Formats: sequence, C-alpha cells, structure tokens
Amino acid sequence: MFTGIVEALASVVEMKPEPPGVRIAIRMPQISGSSRAVTVGIGDSVALNGCCLTVVAVAGDRLDFQAGEETLNRTNLGRLQTGNGVNVERSLCVGDQMGGHFVTGHIDGLGTLASRTDAGEWSTFWFQAPPALLRQMASKGSIAVDGVSLTLVDVEDQRFSVMLIPHTLTHTTLGKLKPGDTVNLETDVLAKYVERQLAGSTAKAR
Repeated sequence: MFTGIVEALASVVEMKPEPPGVRIAIRMPQISGSSRAVTVGIGDSVALNGCCLTVVAVAGDRLDFQAGEETLNRTNLGRLQTGNGVNVERSLCVGDQMGGHFVTGHIDGLGTLASRTDAGEWSTFWFQAPPALLRQMASKGSIAVDGVSLTLVDVEDQRFSVMLIPHTLTHTTLGKLKPGDTVNLETDVLAKYVERQLAGSTAKAR
C-alpha cells in the first residue's frame, strides 16, 4: 500500500530484456526528510511511476526490479529508456503519516496528456482516459497519475483535469510531461468498491 506522495525522483540506469519481461535498474537518490530509516532491501515493495514492483537486487544506490508481460502491457514502464526519470515511493509501514490517499500500486490503465496550461509556476493538465476509468472519478476526488496523488478538478466524458503546484512539477516526472505523453492511472480504490456495489444493486433490481 502507498499514499501517492513521491519520495524521490530516480534515474533509470538499465533496461535489460528478460523475455517475456524486462529488468529495470534505477539509481536511487538519498531521500531527505523521511520520518523512517531510508533502507530498501531485496523483497521490498517499491512503486515506480505508481506501479508496485519487488526489489530483486541491491548494489549500493542501485535497485533492480523485474516487470512481467502483464505489467508491461498495462503500464508505461516498458517505454522507459536509460536516463529517464521515475517517481519512487516505498510501501507504507504501520504508523506512517498518510499524506495523500490510499494507493494500491495496481495500475488501472493508461492516460494521455492532452494539453497543459502553464501560469507562472503552476500548471493545469488535461488527460484523456478510458471511459471505464472516468466513471470512477469525481471532481475533488483523488487520482494517482504516475504514482502521484492528485486532486481532480474537472471530470468529463473523455478527459479529466488536475492542477499541479510548483513542488509537484519540480520533484516528480510530471513537470516534464508534454502533450501526447502516456501516464499510469490508478483511480481511488473506494470508487471501485462503490461502482461494484452499484452494479450489483442494478443487476438485482432487474
């Protein structure tokens, strides 16, 4: 379980094919201001761009992960290249501060940046997304975009908008996004349960 509060912006140092998957290696920077010890070991769960992966090797500040075929098909991790940045968040521990919202690390689908409007140090992004995911969104609700917990501003039939503060633009990969770029999306887990319950109630009524 995660919160969508990115702890570090890491760099991809290797993308090694391991058919049918790939091995992803990142260089993990020092995490400052953390309330708990900054340790990552083999077997730990870490979110890369919002996707929960297992650490399979540690060598100094290098962390290795393996992403399978299903992960590559459902996320943007397979499009990473050496030198790209990735948002990193370690899994929650009992007693950790809850700063964002409950994020499972299971990506629901991909979105595409349709437009961005920069006003001073702030930016408004509009993302296109699958209708099935948009049904699980509501204005002032929560959405995880590449692992970043954001508040939804407007939700329409084919797109949604978010406003990004200067800190988010500087300390995550979102600040470098351009129209046409693809992002990982995870909707609020509570919205999934509500939709499921409503679908069951409708079926019974029939």
